[in-house]
Amino acid sequence: MSLADLPRLVVFDLAGTTVRDDGRVPAAFVSALSGQGIVVTPEQIVGVRGASKKDAIGHFVPEGADHPRRVDEAYRAFQENLSRLYGGGGAAPIEGAEAAFAWLRGREVRIAFNTGFDRVITDLLLSALRWSDLADVVVCGDDVPQGRPAPDLILRAMEITGVRDPLDVANVGDTTLDLVAADRARVRFNIGVLSGAHDLGRMEKAPHTHLLRNVGELPRLWSVS
Repeated sequence: MSLADLPRLVVFDLAGTTVRDDGRVPAAFVSALSGQGIVVTPEQIVGVRGASKKDAIGHFVPEGADHPRRVDEAYRAFQENLSRLYGGGGAAPIEGAEAAFAWLRGREVRIAFNTGFDRVITDLLLSALRWSDLADVVVCGDDVPQGRPAPDLILRAMEITGVRDPLDVANVGDTTLDLVAADRARVRFNIGVLSGAHDLGRMEKAPHTHLLRNVGELPRLWSVS
């Protein structure tokens, strides 16, 4: 591919894709569910990575009359855990992420962030990174009717930026749900990175156009003819 193939919009996931996770998001899940007396394994957590965080918590809370209350309580605990982390500046970019953003900006490509986090946590995270004004649009889990694997996050980013043709869009994520959502949105470039939740074995089995070591390798896709 060459620069002539550049998309007009690149939609990036946050934790694990552009932001270092270091196991903190799974730990926050485990702690929040533990408060409800629910024990989950690392493999179970991996299976829901990329989903709306509240939906992921609801997946593990047993059905029953008190299900909504327990989900709300566990989700508040999850929010508090991450708010303490991000509010204290505990966030760092994936190696090469900021250089990739600058490379795209230099070629007038629009940038969107999409995430399963809600708006409150996302704003704290972006503030800690000093990325609050970096993207053209930020779409959060509570901005759309359905989280991943539905394509709503991507479609909303396209709507806000005015990019109507999915052939003008690239999506970048670190989970199989990112890849399935991008496939359902029919984007031209469905790019997985191996810097986050899911390893090569998992990512290879999901729909994709490219798999990269990390987001820092992204410009190479369009700078080599």
